[in-house]
Amino acid sequence: MISEEGYSLLMSPAAAESVWKALLGRPAPDKELTDEYNVLEANLWNAVSLNKGCYKGQETISRLVTYDGIKQRLWGIRISSPVEPGSTISVNGKKVGKVSSTGKRASQPLGLGYIKRKAASEGECVIIGDDVEGTVVELPFLARQIPPS
Repeated sequence: MISEEGYSLLMSPAAAESVWKALLGRPAPDKELTDEYNVLEANLWNAVSLNKGCYKGQETISRLVTYDGIKQRLWGIRISSPVEPGSTISVNGKKVGKVSSTGKRASQPLGLGYIKRKAASEGECVIIGDDVEGTVVELPFLARQIPPS
């Protein structure tokens, strides 16, 4: 297990559940964090500076903010049954996104997925694949990210 990618966390068993809940739902490399999506679509507003100059991608980020060019957003999706990453997300029969990863939170299947910005918001129902029902939910980690006003 030590040779596998990732991290090993050592803690008391009493703390393990709260630590796991804090980690579940974070964007992950090669799943939510890829060349296909930008940091603002991943809702990681606190990870970039809009005031500091001279960093890779700064002009792109500035344009996205200035021209309101963020077309999709990463959401949590509470799903009725397990689905595969890559499954389509639909609203009213129209494809609006894609599931990027899945897992379980308190034995409830949970997916992360990018959804077109105006297609769905927190609490709305979506369909994953052909017939799996889901509800769009805020992710605890991403809820603390603050877009500029």
